[in-house]
Amino acid sequence: MSINENDCFAEVKKKILINAPIEKVWGYVATSEGIGAWFMPNDMEPIEGKEFILQAGPWGESACKVTEVNPPNRLSFEWGKEWLITFELDAKAGQTELTLIHAGWNEESQTEFGELHTEVRSRMSVGWDGLVLKLKNVVEA
Repeated sequence: MSINENDCFAEVKKKILINAPIEKVWGYVATSEGIGAWFMPNDMEPIEGKEFILQAGPWGESACKVTEVNPPNRLSFEWGKEWLITFELDAKAGQTELTLIHAGWNEESQTEFGELHTEVRSRMSVGWDGLVLKLKNVVEA
């Protein structure tokens, strides 16, 4: 038995088709201003190894670190101590298919704020539904 089969939940994965070219969508997932327009205020720079802060509202500041930058197709960052957020972009005839992946779920772990992953994962999954739709709306406006 592997750790992935027993200790980790499946990744939260969200796909959406955005009516905009890939370069425009990239600007909204790989810049501080872009991410701030639909997600959270931050000081992110798309540089591998760059540490940054997400202003997580009532949860305070969340330390993050950029782990992968492959313009305009993929950006990943560590969010807090256990999560990995990845944006994958695929050009589709003037549109962009965005896949958001939220990995790092473990049913025996707690978030930095003391909540069990089992309690937080479904809430975050629903939250990402709204956020990727907000991203689509912001980009297409």
